[in-house]
Amino acid sequence: MNDPTTIRRLYGRRQGHKLRQGQAALVEEMLPTLSVPEEGPLDAVRLFGEDRPLQVEIGFGAGEHLAGQAEATPGTGFIGCEPFLNGVVGALGHIRDRDLTNVRLHMGDALEVIERLPDASLERVYLLHPDPWPKARHAKRRMMNHGPLDTIARKLKPGGEFRLGTDDPTYCHWSMMIMNGRDDFEWQARTPADFLTRPADWPETRYERKARRQGHEVWYFRYIRR
Repeated sequence: MNDPTTIRRLYGRRQGHKLRQGQAALVEEMLPTLSVPEEGPLDAVRLFGEDRPLQVEIGFGAGEHLAGQAEATPGTGFIGCEPFLNGVVGALGHIRDRDLTNVRLHMGDALEVIERLPDASLERVYLLHPDPWPKARHAKRRMMNHGPLDTIARKLKPGGEFRLGTDDPTYCHWSMMIMNGRDDFEWQARTPADFLTRPADWPETRYERKARRQGHEVWYFRYIRR
């Protein structure tokens, strides 16, 4: 299914508001100790010093979900990927405040990290509220395309889980169309309530709360790797 013409996600500004002194200190002092190595193969031993289950979050926003999952399952190693500096700062704050030792961060393209992991090595992959690229001419830039999904499928263990959350109707419909065309993932929804209700082990993010305040519906998709 892999499409060699699939366009890598293109990002706008990598930084929003100017960092405060304390935030800048987090980046300078803490981020280097938690950053994913820039080159070479990756596995749990290289990242965490021991063999342990691995999960990846693609585009973790301000890091609330990433930190919540890491705190709930301290024996699992979490790799968070986010291209925007302000989001990375948010995650660093959560990691510091919760004293988390099982998180590694990559400020950049998640696929560059996922591709370096062993095949069938991931227990879960999260893609929560990705950029919907709403214009049709930008559809190839969406993470929910066969090229990125081929990579995710290859790196997930059989029985591993891929989670998608979105409040964008176009992205919701597009994602369902793409996933319905694949035979390597099994959608876990059996009734509408299954994808309209946030699972108990799915920490809420500020983006999700904002979407609900604005009257948006939020959809929660869970797929198991066949």
